[in-house]
Amino acid sequence: MSCKSCATGGCGTQRGAADKPGEKTAGCGSAGGCSTGGCNKLNSFDWLSDIAMPGPKKYDVVEVKFKGGRKEYYRNVHQLDLTTGDYVVVEMQSGFHIGSVSLQGELVRLQVKKRAVKINDDTKVIHRIATPKDMDRHEQAMLRDLPALYRAREIIRELKLNMKLSDVEFQSDNTKATFFYSSEERVDFRELIKMLAGEFKARIEMRQISLRQEAGRLGGIGSCGRELCCSTWLTDFKNIATSAARYQNLSLNPAKLSGQCGRLKCCLNYELDTYMDALRDVPAIDKPLETQKGRAWLQKTDIFRKLMWFGYSSESTWHPLAIGRVLEILELNKRGIIPESFEVLTPIGDKEPVKAAALNSDLQKLDAKYATRSSSARKKKKKPKGNGAPTGTAPKSEGNDNA
Repeated sequence: MSCKSCATGGCGTQRGAADKPGEKTAGCGSAGGCSTGGCNKLNSFDWLSDIAMPGPKKYDVVEVKFKGGRKEYYRNVHQLDLTTGDYVVVEMQSGFHIGSVSLQGELVRLQVKKRAVKINDDTKVIHRIATPKDMDRHEQAMLRDLPALYRAREIIRELKLNMKLSDVEFQSDNTKATFFYSSEERVDFRELIKMLAGEFKARIEMRQISLRQEAGRLGGIGSCGRELCCSTWLTDFKNIATSAARYQNLSLNPAKLSGQCGRLKCCLNYELDTYMDALRDVPAIDKPLETQKGRAWLQKTDIFRKLMWFGYSSESTWHPLAIGRVLEILELNKRGIIPESFEVLTPIGDKEPVKAAALNSDLQKLDAKYATRSSSARKKKKKPKGNGAPTGTAPKSEGNDNA
């Protein structure tokens, strides 16, 4: 039996030999129960849950998580004894809703400060811990989500509205339904709201979300082979510019740089700061290097190895130069001095000259390693030659025969 918010359904199944015989460990491969949040989407590890902070009163604001990873903050005015993962009945604008506790205590204070959330007397409160009757009503409301999504899409097609409906969430008391949609233009859905209200007998709210938020709610597998960051742990979406790909020397191919949402991948920003720090020492080349052999144009830059590859227009070979040597040649060109050529890296300081072939020696060793493996595998497949017994004849035993 799995918990209500688990996407894999693997909670409560028996684990392997690492567990005790007959013992069942809850959680999707984790060592804890579902209350730890180990099998939930966008889970947070509450590492201060069992630690009492100094002070006369515990921070009474609790972070509660709902469907799709949405998190909101509520006041625990009744001083309920809550545990991370407990389902609670919370106050809404109209009626009540049920969510699970994701964080509490001092970590919530840090999150509130980080997100600049104002906590005052108008902040909604937690009514009680959900009872079995509350959970039954919550399950019935969740069962309405998928049929309502299909029916609402049919109505949208009938009205010929240019919008994409991605998800539906019914409130636990069945008095309100929130429809999440995305559209690139302004949509007049007044007639749609009337039809949906008559169809589902509930208050209708249309909420427009971005394409990145839509991908986060739907989920999927990225080109890296892992689950989408926006559907597992990423909550804040930052602007991504094409300059992030240029700084990392990536090919400006929209098919490779775009994620499943159709926008630039969020992971383009992950290593951008490291590249920016490494690019501080790399000179900006706005014109070719002048040598007696001809003009050499910049072809590519190995940022972390501090190498810049130049090529002559009359040749197809690229020549690697250290950044120090490039700065030296640029300074010589400014003074009107033209060096001979740079097929071999000129030593800088006490270093010995390095040939271009030596830069790729690791790749050559790797190729030779796998070539040796493949040749030895082919030899093993061949039948060994020897004086063994012919096929279909069993060797005689040295003992006495019973024949």
